[in-house]
Amino acid sequence: MRRTPEPELMDDNAQAHAYALADFDEPHARFVALLGAQFSDLDRECRMLDLGCGAADIMIRVAHAYPRCCIDGVDGAGAMLRYGRDAVANAGLGPRLNLVHGYLPGVILPATDYDAVISNSLLHHLKSPRDLWQAIAQFGRRGAAVFVMDLLRPVTREEVAALVSEYAGNEPEILRRDFFNSLCAAYRPDEVRRQLAETGLEHLAVEQASDRHLIVYGVLG
Repeated sequence: MRRTPEPELMDDNAQAHAYALADFDEPHARFVALLGAQFSDLDRECRMLDLGCGAADIMIRVAHAYPRCCIDGVDGAGAMLRYGRDAVANAGLGPRLNLVHGYLPGVILPATDYDAVISNSLLHHLKSPRDLWQAIAQFGRRGAAVFVMDLLRPVTREEVAALVSEYAGNEPEILRRDFFNSLCAAYRPDEVRRQLAETGLEHLAVEQASDRHLIVYGVLG
């Protein structure tokens, strides 16, 4: 199945509201578990960057898992960030979590030497995947931990429909539609490896992490 791009931003308020209320406990908890499995030394003082932080759920989970980390999150969708700021305030994590409205490329962030750079489900939204990999290289310091999780494009549209039915069958129609479109817009592992080679990050590992996710991880040289 050929890749079908989708819009970069989820800036519609109804869409943002649906995402803020959706149950992403399983994939987001898995993100944190896989992050910890690859990097055992994150439980220290570190400054982390979350690219495409959305409504901040993963930022909050990572902050709870690593109480000495401070995290800057950036997202281009103002509607998502409004829900994110409320979630951060409700979690009492305002002093450690900072949300920035900005776009890749060209975003201005508080630092350029982060100890770790993470991202979840941003890659398939970007018009150019190069924007993500170049931002990671730009903002992470030498030796920074890199961990990216994104959707994995199935081989057929029938597989896409089956995954939507299995994992979003009880969700509102707007979420089922977006999940279908996102799976169609996602990349295959070999495609991601080519992207990394084109941006000088070929040393990062790419693995399939589930029936609908892949991960990219390693350290910046």
